[in-house]
Amino acid sequence: QVQLVESGGGLAQPGGSLRLSCAASGFTFSMYAMSWIRQDPGKGLEWVSGIYSDGLGGDTYYADSVKGRFTISRDNAKNTLYLQMNSLKPEDTALYYCARRLMGMDYWGKGTLVTVSS
Repeated sequence: QVQLVESGGGLAQPGGSLRLSCAASGFTFSMYAMSWIRQDPGKGLEWVSGIYSDGLGGDTYYADSVKGRFTISRDNAKNTLYLQMNSLKPEDTALYYCARRLMGMDYWGKGTLVTVSS
């Protein structure tokens, strides 16, 4: 059974940092591309970042809104996906999901809430 469990959300001040984690189980994590997507209740879903499997080069991709501030990474030995978020802005406030695959995401976690506020 595929499971994705996000953690690491919380309250951060503008300019601060948070690191999100996504623990994966039930599939061969190293073989799959992974994504982070966020949802602001007022704006809907926004794709944030993606990373290919190491076998396909491990390339990373970012939405323009987070490029230069967020870094996606993976630890295949720990079956864990990460999102390092720096220079946080109030508009980064959202529920953050990890999902399997870059396109046609077939499994999603339940999300972790990030609130950026002073």
